[in-house]
Amino acid sequence: MTVRDLLMVSVAALLLSAGLAQAQSVPVARGAVERAVEAQMPRVIAWRRDFHAHPELGFAETRTAAIVAEHLRALGLEVRTQVGKTGVVGILRGGRPGRTVALRADMDALPVLEATGLPFASTATGTYMGNSVPVAHACGHDAHVAMLMGAAEVLAGMRAQISGTVVFIFQPAEEGAPPGEPKGGAALMIEEGALADPKPDAIFGLHVVPGLPGTLWYRPKGFMAAADRVDIVLNGRQTHGAWPWKGVDVIAVAGQVIQTLNTLTARTIDPTTTPTVFTIATLDAGVRHNIIPDRATMSGTLRTFDIAQRDDLVKRAEAAIDHVAAAYGATADFSVRQNAALVYNDEVLSAWLAPVLEEAAGEGKVNAAAPPTTIAEDFSYLSQVVPGVFYHLGASAEGVDPATSPPNHSPAFDVNEAVLPVGVKAHVLTALRFLERPAD
Repeated sequence: MTVRDLLMVSVAALLLSAGLAQAQSVPVARGAVERAVEAQMPRVIAWRRDFHAHPELGFAETRTAAIVAEHLRALGLEVRTQVGKTGVVGILRGGRPGRTVALRADMDALPVLEATGLPFASTATGTYMGNSVPVAHACGHDAHVAMLMGAAEVLAGMRAQISGTVVFIFQPAEEGAPPGEPKGGAALMIEEGALADPKPDAIFGLHVVPGLPGTLWYRPKGFMAAADRVDIVLNGRQTHGAWPWKGVDVIAVAGQVIQTLNTLTARTIDPTTTPTVFTIATLDAGVRHNIIPDRATMSGTLRTFDIAQRDDLVKRAEAAIDHVAAAYGATADFSVRQNAALVYNDEVLSAWLAPVLEEAAGEGKVNAAAPPTTIAEDFSYLSQVVPGVFYHLGASAEGVDPATSPPNHSPAFDVNEAVLPVGVKAHVLTALRFLERPAD
């Protein structure tokens, strides 16, 4: 081969390389995404209604997981099942090499008796703490699963145009570890390799909540609170209800403990700097109206945004409860277990994401500087492993004030199905635009 031939080959190789690089950088048109999403909406709505009618509690999402896995396999994805008991991971490898991005949805329902009146309302039951309970998708996870399944379908149809890999994570037990389980769904999936082989460069997720239909919002840094479960056991001495002085009244102690915790939170924490909520939600004591029992158990939740402040409050709460119990001659056992860490949105990704979400939702429908919220999410554990952003999708009914819309975990909570296309587009465009970003 002559020198001239070698030069021609080199030039051709450079042109081919430049052409490939240019092809890789051409973004998928928004219009193409919208058309593909619109075509999938009948299936997304059907999936959502089916999951809604057949809810399953945490780590019992066997039917849901089977439907998800079957769908992903039909799309030609690599599928791993039983990741974190019932979790499913699907891997879509694009037509060209590139980064890896993960999208996550949660699958579990709640022990709630549904009161929506929907034609596809749940009549299911499950077992919780050894009891048969009604089960309902009172938090919107049915919509989350359906939207991510729709996004997988759209992205699989664009496989040849994708530079990189998309990992779909369908997670069990987001609502916390069921009784007797040491870890919830996110932590267990991480432990069993959901974020490995391939490891994502970023992860994104969303949650439907009361809000203007189709709007999206989040904030950089701390967005959703860290959540601790608090358990308190008070031990006294049983006596006749007519002779309280002959025993140690744990009912009176319980009342004082609740008042003390409320006052401690309201009067020692600056709410303008670190929002804090300390709620006692259950109280179990006694079996008869005229017997003061020897034992009372309480449980509640602590929501915080600052680790040092949280640790200090826990220490002071334990000391205060011991003092209250001692004043009555009782004793107290106090324990705290974290259910979810602080949802921390990566600052760089948060800034990058705003125009992408606006592309999905429309101009003026994205708030990238929303106030923090004291609800919690175990997505927080996933975004501790890889950088991530979690955002909310407003899903109240049309014409209903979000402030009066039934909240998540309410028997009347429902998802406005008109917002489902926004969620699917947000998933699809987030994955596409992340993988289309120029190399660092």
